[in-house]
Amino acid sequence: VQLQASGGGLVLPGGSLRLSCVASGRTFSRYTVSWFRQGPAQERAFVAGVRYNHITYYDDSVKGRFTISRDNSKNTVYLEMNSLTPEDTAVYHCAASPSVILSNLRSRNAYGDWGQGTQVTVSS
Repeated sequence: VQLQASGGGLVLPGGSLRLSCVASGRTFSRYTVSWFRQGPAQERAFVAGVRYNHITYYDDSVKGRFTISRDNSKNTVYLEMNSLTPEDTAVYHCAASPSVILSNLRSRNAYGDWGQGTQVTVSS
C-alpha cells in the first residue's frame, strides 16, 4: 500500500494534535499499521500500532497520552496526541504491513510500506 501522513505542526506544550495516515489499496483492513517517530539525532522508534482486529499497542512513553485508531471505511489510521511535551518533537511516520507477528510489531524492520513523514514540533 501507499501511505500519506498528515496533521503535523507546531503546538505549545500541553497541546494536542491529530495525525492521519491515509492508505491506498483494497486490502488495507488486513494490515497492521503503526506510527514511528524520529527526533533529531535519534533512531526511528515505535510509538503506537493497531492490528487488523483494532487491538492497539503503545510505547510506554506515550501510554495514556496518545490514542491510535483506524477507520477501515476511510483507509485511515489516526494518532490522537494529547499533553504533548517538547520530548515528543519528531518527524512522525506511519508504516504498514500485512504480516507483522506480535513479537516484531515494535520493530521498524517489520514494515515494508512507509509514509513520507509529518513534522511535529512542541515548543513555547
